[in-house]
Amino acid sequence: MKRNLIYVIFTAVLYFLTISSTSAQSVRPQAKGSNLLLSAVERYNERDIERALVLLNEAVAENPEDDAAWYYIAQCAIARNDAEMAEQSLRMAVELDPENFWYRYRLARLYSLTSRPELTVDMYEKLLEDFPKKSDLYFDLVEMYASQREYEKALGILKEIETVFGMTESIAMYRFNLLRMLDRQEEAFASLEEYNKEYSSPFVLSTLADYQMSMYNDSTALAYYDEALDLAPDYAPALLGKAETLRLTRRYNEYFDILSRYVADPETPAVAKSDYLMAVVQRTEPKFLSSFRPQIDSVMNNALQTHPTDSMLLQTAAVYYYSTDRKSEAKKHFKANIEAWPESLSAAANYVEFLMYAEEWEELSDEGRAAFHKFPQETAFLEMASVGDYNLEAYDKVLEVCNKVLEIAPRDSSKTLRAWSTIGDIYHQLGDDKKAYKAYDKALKINPDYIYVLNNYAYYLSVEGKKLKKAYSMSKRTIEAEPDNATYLDTFGWILYLQGKPLEAKPFFKHAMLYGGKDSVVIMDHYAEVLYALKEYDLAMVYWNMALKKNKGDVPDLEARVKQRKQSIKK
Repeated sequence: MKRNLIYVIFTAVLYFLTISSTSAQSVRPQAKGSNLLLSAVERYNERDIERALVLLNEAVAENPEDDAAWYYIAQCAIARNDAEMAEQSLRMAVELDPENFWYRYRLARLYSLTSRPELTVDMYEKLLEDFPKKSDLYFDLVEMYASQREYEKALGILKEIETVFGMTESIAMYRFNLLRMLDRQEEAFASLEEYNKEYSSPFVLSTLADYQMSMYNDSTALAYYDEALDLAPDYAPALLGKAETLRLTRRYNEYFDILSRYVADPETPAVAKSDYLMAVVQRTEPKFLSSFRPQIDSVMNNALQTHPTDSMLLQTAAVYYYSTDRKSEAKKHFKANIEAWPESLSAAANYVEFLMYAEEWEELSDEGRAAFHKFPQETAFLEMASVGDYNLEAYDKVLEVCNKVLEIAPRDSSKTLRAWSTIGDIYHQLGDDKKAYKAYDKALKINPDYIYVLNNYAYYLSVEGKKLKKAYSMSKRTIEAEPDNATYLDTFGWILYLQGKPLEAKPFFKHAMLYGGKDSVVIMDHYAEVLYALKEYDLAMVYWNMALKKNKGDVPDLEARVKQRKQSIKK
C-alpha cells in the first residue's frame, strides 16, 4: 500500500506542535510501520541521522512498499553524503509512486548534484510533461540548457514560460542574456526595447541606457536613465550610470550633483561607492582631480557622512588625499580606519604602508612594531618597521628585526632569505664585510639565484679588489637574468675593467646608458674610467662632466680625480 508523503509530513508536523499535555497516543497511528516512520521523521528533523536510518530500515523491512520511508532514507543518505544510497532509495520511492512530484524532483536534483546533466535534463523534461504548471521547473531547465551551452533550447523553454505564465522582467532578462551568449547583441537589446514598450522597469531601462552609452548615444542613454529615475528616484545603477555619462560628456556640474545624490543614499552599499570613487581617483587624469578638487572633496565627505566607519570608503578617501599631495588628510583617514577597525589586518597594513611611502620613519618604526604585536603571524610588519629603522640609521634595530624573523620563521625560505640579505647589507654599511659576506653566503644557500644578493656581493668584492673571479661569476648571472638592468650592467662592466678588460667592459656600459645609467653618478664615473683607459678622452670627459653636475656626495673624490685626469691629458 502506498502512503501519501504529504500525509506523513502533515502528521509529523502535528506531532511536533502537540502541547506537552497531549499524549503521544493522540496521533493515533494506523500501524506499527506508521509509528516507525513518524519516529524516524522526528529523529531526522532533529538531525539525529543515524537513529532515523535505523528506524527507517525497520520500516521498509516491515513494509518494502513504503515509498515515504524510502524517500526519507534517501534524505538521510544525502545528509551523510552517500550519493549511491540516496539514488537507490529515491529510485525505489519513484518506482513505488511514479506520480509523486517531489520524489522525481529530488531524484532530478540528485542527478544535477552528481554532475549527470543528460539524466537531469531528461528527468526535468518528463516532469514538465506531467506538471506543466510548476514554474520552477521551467527556470531550472533554462539554467541547465544554458550550462550545457544549448542556448536555443533554453530560449525555447523561455517561450513556453511566457506562454504559460506571461511576460515578466526575469523572463525578459533571461532572454536578453541568452541572446548575448549567442552573440546576437542587436537582437538582445531589441528584445528589451520590445519589453520596455509594454512594461516599465528601472533595471531594464538602466540596461538599455548602458547599451546606448556603449554605442556613444549619450543623449539616448540619458533619456533612459531619466526614465528609470522617474520610476525609482534613488535607483543606484541609474544614478551612477547617469553620473558617468555626464562625466564622459564633460557636463561636470550636473555630474557632481548626481554623484552626490548617489553617495548620500544610505540604501546603496558602501562597497559600490568605494569601488567607483577609487576608480575615479586611480583612472582619471591628475588634471581632473586637481581641477575639481572642491567638488571631489565634497563627494568624499558626503560618502563618509553616510558610512562614517566603512573601511573601504575610509581607505578610498585616504588614497585620494594622498594622490592629491595632502598627506596629513590621508594620514587622518588611514588612522580613522584603524581606529574604527582595530582588529583589521588590512587596515593596519594600509596605514603602515602609507607611513613608509610618506617617509615618516619614526612613526613607521613604532607603528610597524605595534602592528606586529597585534598580528604576530605577520612578520612583514616587522620588516616594514626595519625600513624606518634603516632610514633613521638605527642599524642595531634592523639587525634585531632580522634576527627576530629568523627566530620566528626559520623554515620560511622567502622570509629567511630577506633577513640574511638585509643582515649582509647592514654589516657592509657598518664596515664589517666579513660578517656581511657570511650573511650573503647564507642567503645564497637558500636561493643561489637571488640576483639582489649576487649583485651586491659581487660589487662589494670588486670594490675591495678581492676574489674577482667569484665576483665575475656572480655578476654574470645577474645580467643573464636581467640584461637591461643598469645597476647590474655597471657591476659586471666594472669587474671586467678591474680584470684589465676595458674593451670588453665598454659595451655593457653603453647598454647601461640606454636603461637609466645616465641617472647614476657612480655608473657614469665608471664608464668614464673605462673610456679613459681606452684613450677615448673626449667622451670620457663628457661623462665626467655630466657626473660632476649630478654629484651630491655620491662619489666623494670625483672632483679631485677628474681634475687629475684632465691634467694628465692636458685638457
